Order: sequence, then C-alpha cells, then structure tokens
Amino acid sequence: MTASTQTQQQWYATIALPVPLRSLFDYSLPQTTTPDTRKQLAGCRVKVSFRSQTLIGIIINCHQTPSFDPNKIKPLDEILDKRATFPAELLKLCWWAANYYHHPIGETLYTALPQQLRQGKPGELTTTVWRLTVEGRGLPKDGLKRAPKQQEVLQHLLVHPHLRGDEIEARNISPTTLAAMIKKGLLEKDSTIEPPPTQAEVDNTLVLETPPNLSQEQQAAIDQLRYHQFKTYLLEGITGSGKTEIYLQAIARVLQAGQQALVLIPEIGLTPQTIKRFRQRFSCPIAELHSNVSESKRNQNWMAARDGRAQIVIGTRLAAFTPMKQLGIIIIDEEHDLSYKQQDGLRYSARDLSIYRASTLRIPVILGSATPSLESLHNAIHGRYHHLRLTKRAGSAKPPQINILDLRQKPLFAGLCGEAVKALADTLANGHQAIVFINRRGYAPTLLCHQCGWIAECRSCDAHMTLHRTPLHLHCHHCNAQQPAPRQCPSCHSTQLNPRGLGTEQTEQWLQQQFPQYPVIRIDRDTTQRKNALTETLEEVGKGEPCVLIGTQMLAKGHHLPKIALVVIVDCDQGLLSSDFRGSERLGQLIVQVAGRAGREDVPGRVLIQSHTPDHPLLECLMTKGYHRYARQLLSERQATGLPPFGFSALFRAESKRPENAIEFLQMVARTLSQIAPASRDIQYLGPIPARMEKLNERFRYQFQLKTSSRKVLQGILKKGVKQIDQHALTKRTRWSVDVDALEN
Repeated sequence: MTASTQTQQQWYATIALPVPLRSLFDYSLPQTTTPDTRKQLAGCRVKVSFRSQTLIGIIINCHQTPSFDPNKIKPLDEILDKRATFPAELLKLCWWAANYYHHPIGETLYTALPQQLRQGKPGELTTTVWRLTVEGRGLPKDGLKRAPKQQEVLQHLLVHPHLRGDEIEARNISPTTLAAMIKKGLLEKDSTIEPPPTQAEVDNTLVLETPPNLSQEQQAAIDQLRYHQFKTYLLEGITGSGKTEIYLQAIARVLQAGQQALVLIPEIGLTPQTIKRFRQRFSCPIAELHSNVSESKRNQNWMAARDGRAQIVIGTRLAAFTPMKQLGIIIIDEEHDLSYKQQDGLRYSARDLSIYRASTLRIPVILGSATPSLESLHNAIHGRYHHLRLTKRAGSAKPPQINILDLRQKPLFAGLCGEAVKALADTLANGHQAIVFINRRGYAPTLLCHQCGWIAECRSCDAHMTLHRTPLHLHCHHCNAQQPAPRQCPSCHSTQLNPRGLGTEQTEQWLQQQFPQYPVIRIDRDTTQRKNALTETLEEVGKGEPCVLIGTQMLAKGHHLPKIALVVIVDCDQGLLSSDFRGSERLGQLIVQVAGRAGREDVPGRVLIQSHTPDHPLLECLMTKGYHRYARQLLSERQATGLPPFGFSALFRAESKRPENAIEFLQMVARTLSQIAPASRDIQYLGPIPARMEKLNERFRYQFQLKTSSRKVLQGILKKGVKQIDQHALTKRTRWSVDVDALEN
C-alpha cells in the first residue's frame, strides 16, 4: 500500500483545546474508528498530548484533509465520550460567542463546561444506588425486624432492584443504617447510568397549584405571548406588578408541550426564593446552576438538562450555556442587571447570548425588569422587541410614597438626617420593618491622619484601604489585600487617625445604639460569606418582626419582603456626579429597585431619598415622571453623543507590571486598526489612556477604545485586527483582552 493511499484512508479530528490561541488543532483518529462512530464524534471530549502536557479537548469535526504534514500530526490519546457532551446546538452557540466576542474557541467551550467534565470525568448522568448482596437476598422478609430501619430497606429491596438516593431521603433512612448493612455484608453501593426520562414521566410533570387570578394587564401580557416562534418580549413592570406570575404561566404552557424552560437571574442570593416559588407551582425536576452549587451537583444538573431530565433550569449568567434537549422558552429576570455581563475571560453578555440562542431555536425569550436597560428599551421603542407593560402593582398593594430629603446644612448621624431617623423610629414603633440602603461596605472608605493628612492606601492598587471594625483591619476591596489598622500615623506618628466617609458598619453601629430594643441586621458581602447566610437572614426577616436592614446592592434585587414599610436611600448623589456615561442610568435603576422593596403587600410603603442636589433635573424627572420617561430622556442624551445604543464599541485592555509594555502594545493596536479602517466621522479611536484605576494588584492597566456607528463595521474591523494583533510579538509581553459591548467607557 502506498503512502498516498494510507493518507487518503486516514481520518483526522479537528479539536478545540483550552489554550489562549484562536487556532484549531488536527489529531489523527484510530484506524479502528468506524464510519458510524465518526458521524457522532462532533462535540465529544478527547484526551490529547499538547506540547508537554495532556489536555481535554472538544472535537469540532472529522475529515480526511490534514491541515499540515500528516507525518507530524499526533494521534489523539483517548475518546472520552460515547455520545456528544456538547450537543450540536450548544456547539453552534459557543462558536457564535467565540466569533462575536473574539475569544479563543477552546476557552469558550471550556467556559460552558462544568469543572468535572473539564477534568475528563464521565459525561453520562449516573445515579448512586444500593442493592442487596447475595447474602442479603437470602434473608427472610423479617430477617432484620430488630432494626426497624434496616428492615425497611430490606423489604424494599426484596421487591425492587435497587434503592436510589432520593428514595432514601424520602424514607428518612440515615447513612448509619446503610453503613451497618454494608458492614454486615447485606448491602452494596453502586453507580448506574440514569436513562433519559420516558414520555410518560414527562407528561406527568404538570402544575401543582392553581394559578391566581390575573389582573387585566397581566392577562393582556399573557395573551400576547406566542410560543414555537422567535420573538423577544420586553416585560416592563413596576416592582410588585406580578412579572413572576407571567413567567410561571408562560413556563406552564411550555412544559405542557413537552419542552424545557431556562430562567436566568442576576444574583445567587435570589436563587432560593426563586426555586421555592417554582417548586410550589411545578412538580417537575428543577436544576440549579450557579457557583453555590457543588461541582458534583452542578455536573449532574448540567447533564440532567442536556438529557431532558431537568425540565426547568434556574441559574446565573453561566447557565446561559446550559445544553437543553428541548428548550422551549428563555426568561431573563432583571434583564438590566450588570451582573449578566462577564467581566473577565470570555466577556459575554448572558442576555445578548440568550437572545441569539432563542433566535436560532425559534423560541420566545422574555426580558423582565421594572427598570429596563436603555438598549432593551430602545429596541422596544423601535419595534425590534415586543413591549409588554405592567403599570400597577398586583393585588391591593400600592406604590410607595417617595420623598427627597435635602441634606444641605443639616446635621447627619452616621449618614442619616433627623427626618430619616424619626421615620425609622416611627416605623419600628408601628411594628414594621425598614431598609437603610448604603452602597458601600465597611466602616469608612478612608482612614486619615488629622495631623499631617496621611491616608491609608493600598500598596498594590491606586485605591484607599477601607476601614473595617468587625474585626478591626484595613481592607482593599479591589485586590483583597488586608492589614492591621495602625494605632498611630506611619508618617508623623500622631494618634489622631480619623475615619472619613460612610460604610454599612458605621451606620449599623450607630443604629444599634439608637434602637437597642430592635434587631439591626447588616446585609453585605462581609456578612453573607457563609453558605446560606443570606437565605437564613432573609427567612428570619420574612417572619415580620420589626427590625432595620442595612445593606448594599444585594438588598435591591428582587427580594420579596412583605413587611418593609420604609426605605431610606442614604446618598443618591454619587450616580448623578459619576464620570461613567452609564452612571445616571444605573442611579435611576437602583433608586427604583430599592424603593420597590417597600409596601409590597398590605403595609403602606414610604421611600426617603437623601441628597445634596435635590433639585437636579434628572432626579426631578425620575421622581415626577417615573423611570420610563426618565429613561427616554437619557436615550435622547445618548443619541446626541452617539453613545450606546446609538453607537457600538470595543475596548482593548492591556496590563503589565511595566506600564510601558501595556502602552506600547495598545499603540500597536491603534496603528493596526487605523491601517484597516482610518479614523472618520463613523469610526473613532480613543487612547491609549489609563484605566479608571490605573494600578490594580501590582499591574498597570491601560485601554484603547474603538467606536463605530455600525455593529457590522465594528465586527469587520475587529475580525481583521485581532488576527493581525495575535501575530505580533508584543502580545507575549502583555496580558490583554478585547471587550465587545463593554459596560465602561
């Protein structure tokens, strides 16, 4: 047989590897691979040798045309899957994400995979079961009657082939009971591949409880939804208007059609209440996918969704990459939330990714929010999204009364003025609950020497160290550096070290002294680090006893606290004075979302907004005309300046321990892009300029921005530019990334 004939008979696999290269790699398939096997290899995991290491890759396709000298192509080491871990639909989605966000395809695919599958562990959903041994099967029916729980296990297994984990939990059988039977040689533990659900099992998963009567607006919104076709619905409903009920009824229709639903939420803290609400309504399996789920459980849930066993998947942004056997609807709650945009690695938007996914599957996607993003509102105004509006609260609940408190020339107590303190006292005396919103954790953002002006600064970042009192220390919230708080100034040795500014700890301490008979509960990242801490705290608050909650943005997002009668927003001026072009948009969203926690049921709500600029035009517009008109005014300002959604941009970031390396790299980027598309009225370049925080964790950061009036033009420039940039030697001296549709300017 000639060498050429051998080459024609040899098949190769094109494989994506988790490396920072935008290339695919060819490996030769075993000669024993059959044609039927080759047809099923796309999306399967393989183990291969790459340089000096062994990696887990994903097969993209199989072919007979090698990309270079066949004699230099290595054989792959092992095919790990009997069927595709990545279904064709998910493979296509990841390919689109890699192209749109200009990220290596191998790293994009790894982003979607659970950790255990990245490590090469089995890609089939297995279930742990317990079976009787030969000796156990030889026992009489009452052979363990002196041990009631062991007897219960024995009687079950004499009739059924095995006992599953969920059955053990339902029967309240302890691990001690099982261990005792294993020690006696009566029981053995095993794992079995869980088969996909039968149609009878799917048909049995229907609604558990009778849905409540809908308001006219809710019913009108439900009536406008169309299934089995692609359409993006923007569900704009004021807080407490019943958006979740619309989600539930839309999902019920999808489940009855034998399909699955994907629900994205912005924060892990919202997962327990969302899961609880959905389990009250539906009897079908519901899978959670977020970082609080253990790796083994996430692996199981991911595969359960892929195989169609989990009919509802609820998760944070990474759940947008979940494989779904028969996806019928995607719901994105609080679609405006910034947490849907990944800020490192693959810098994708889960919202935009989900809309693309829905379009390819021809299914509906619902974007829900009381404060839609300007991009979504713009698309709704121009007919690209179907706009559904809920303007009234569900049931008998009324919108809260909102007042602005002028702080000018007034004494403040831990950030609170006298009117706010009196309102808190009245609320507690009436047996109700209150929220004090401060979007800054710690005791004080700055520690200052009164004698010489020394300020505690982070050694690794261009940032002040935040003072914490519980326990006492200095903490950089950017690089996580910590150090003891000094007793005297390191510069002049004075002991007059004074905290400057306000944090949640300071207000908590003052309110505890002011209202010692009531609980003062702080909710921020410091108090919720322990697993389930936030859930347990909110459950305690949900009992309705009078208390004061002090918190950051964690309290603003979707929590249903029926006994909140008062919300105090300590300082709204930061958003009004922000240099970020999205600052005003975020401020409006934050105020409306926080205010929406008040008066959600039978307790009348009141909101107090403290400000040193109470007559600011934007604040006045928000208070008098509501968020919808406020957002339209911001859209007019964006249009005049060509900012999103009226322009499109990509941000090149570079960082290095040597600032000249990052600057030189971005100067090369500027030259490369300018040669592809010279600057013009429709194509603008800005930079290199320092990032908002130039030094972070010992690395100097700079950025270069490309702005265009056309998404197509932007992508065209990036496609050519990134390819040329990749080949430049400067890429090896600098850590860099490209961020399409960046949240920053």
